[in-house]
Amino acid sequence: MPKQPNEISRRQVLIAGAVLTAAPGFALSQTKENTKRMEPKLVRVPDANDIAKAIAGTEKVGIHAKTHEEHLKLWQGYANKTNEIRKALAEMDTDPAKANQIYSQMRALKANYAFAYGGYLNHNVYFETLGGAGGPATGEVATLINEAYGSFEKWAADWKATGIAGRGWAFLAYDHEEGRVHNYIGDAQDTFPAWNNTLILAMDVYEHAYYLDFTTARAKYIDAYMQVIDWNAVNARLKKARG
Repeated sequence: MPKQPNEISRRQVLIAGAVLTAAPGFALSQTKENTKRMEPKLVRVPDANDIAKAIAGTEKVGIHAKTHEEHLKLWQGYANKTNEIRKALAEMDTDPAKANQIYSQMRALKANYAFAYGGYLNHNVYFETLGGAGGPATGEVATLINEAYGSFEKWAADWKATGIAGRGWAFLAYDHEEGRVHNYIGDAQDTFPAWNNTLILAMDVYEHAYYLDFTTARAKYIDAYMQVIDWNAVNARLKKARG
């Protein structure tokens, strides 16, 4: 007997039922997948142990424990704000329609993240490479300094001038593209980074790094700082950078 136009087969009924049964679960899994947020990776907040070498090694040149203890609070602030912004980014609505170059939550968080994380990393290097024997560079970094600047003395003059000309930082970085080192100037925690460079030495020249000891005499602070650079730590960072 021919099938009527409005009749459906048993097979079609079963298929339709299966789809209806599966659809709610499928939709739920899709919703869960779409709303799943990335778990942020948090940085370690530094503590007193991270300034112990600096305290032990810089007292002799007039950079005192109180300076480092107060400086630690700023470093911890950069770590805490880095973690706060990472958490906020992980939870933020990433709808492109809500982003705006004049002002938006996306712009505010991303722009300030560079400052917070930059401040955290810069201070990591500052305290890691402070509290050593100072003097002329040693090891592989000495070789690279001589290749780039002609002598340690010429590098040191450039380094001091960079520190005086900078508003916040002087950076020594290894350029992976050229296999050389270069002194970079920094005005803030996130200014003037160079792509494909790895930071191996960082000198903080913000007033909080020296005012308690030298008031406004930044040049005297730089002279003191250069007597307590830990070249072993610089070479360790260089070795890691070069793989």
